[in-house]
Amino acid sequence: MAHRAGRYIQQLAGYRAFIPASLPPDPPIMVSERLRPLLSEADFALGRLDGAALTLPNPDLFVYMYVRKEAVLSSEIEGTQSSLQDVLAAEARLYDPDAPSDVGEVINYVRALNYGLARLPDLPVSVRLIREIHRELMDGVRGGMLTPGELRTSQNWIGPAGCSIRTASFVPPPPHEVPKALSDLEHFLHGPAEIPVLLQVGLAHAQFETIHPFLDGNGRMGRLLITFLLTEKKLLAQPVLYLSYYFKRHRAEYYDRLQAVRDVGDWEGWLAFFLQGVIEVSREATQTAAAILRMREQLRNEITENLGRAAGNGHRTMDRLFDHPIVTVARVREWLDVTPASANSLVTRLERIGVLRETTGFARNRRFRFDPYLRLFEEPENWRE
Repeated sequence: MAHRAGRYIQQLAGYRAFIPASLPPDPPIMVSERLRPLLSEADFALGRLDGAALTLPNPDLFVYMYVRKEAVLSSEIEGTQSSLQDVLAAEARLYDPDAPSDVGEVINYVRALNYGLARLPDLPVSVRLIREIHRELMDGVRGGMLTPGELRTSQNWIGPAGCSIRTASFVPPPPHEVPKALSDLEHFLHGPAEIPVLLQVGLAHAQFETIHPFLDGNGRMGRLLITFLLTEKKLLAQPVLYLSYYFKRHRAEYYDRLQAVRDVGDWEGWLAFFLQGVIEVSREATQTAAAILRMREQLRNEITENLGRAAGNGHRTMDRLFDHPIVTVARVREWLDVTPASANSLVTRLERIGVLRETTGFARNRRFRFDPYLRLFEEPENWRE
């Protein structure tokens, strides 16, 4: 079983690099008493999430926020500091001199994810698509000088900051092995369905991280791959399952499980960890969808009861806040085509009933956030029943 996932091969330069075996594993995955109930529970949780997303008045807005939440969390794993609010403000072109400089990396993640989803109907998950998405992900940001969209032509390695290739925790395959390894992965993804789809997705993510085909951005690209595969294989109608929160919360175990695959061929241990993540994150997202419905109904009632003749404009503003949750008075004025005084009065009243919260503390150039909605994604444990 030690060589089930591949072998460490001594290189001429004196270090050992891992050469992955092609998928599926041999001996085959044992869907045992440990994996079987997890697989069944994960399938059920995904189905509930898919149904819950479709009950929302506009599922696209749910996707809109989840994409950005995933972008923030996945990028945080790689060391970025930008928050969800930073990203939304940057996208709304609201300049903030105190915003982290790495917000562009998170925005690139959003762009890469949307790019890939738009390409999926015409181009299946493949080496070509992966390279295109990687180009979008890395263009113009940290690591952008390291040949975005191009497979690496030099050796990389994984380990603590400052480590050498000989002291690295893991050395992926040499560059000349990368094209074949990716080609084998592509054939596995589109070959005969020998194992359940969720297990196939879990295997593909681990294999991609082992190949580590780019000089930078492999972690983010590997997490994006999960989303694209779940969507392409129609396990989800909407891309609303993102595992970065789970991987971040269990970061040490995540890396340990991947390494155990390489060292001792423990694919089953990795898949159990992966399925548990699908279960937990699906449940959390399903609860968030239900909380959105409750919040929306509560706030609509508050607007109707408290805003009098301005209730119509209050409802129209709230509807726009779902995809523009960081706003200014000027933006509200544009939406409603009203006078500055009317827009300011409406925003003040929406702030008073808790729809909006001012975030700058300034008397001028104020900025407001759709606080109840954003809190569902930033602090979900405080809003779930």
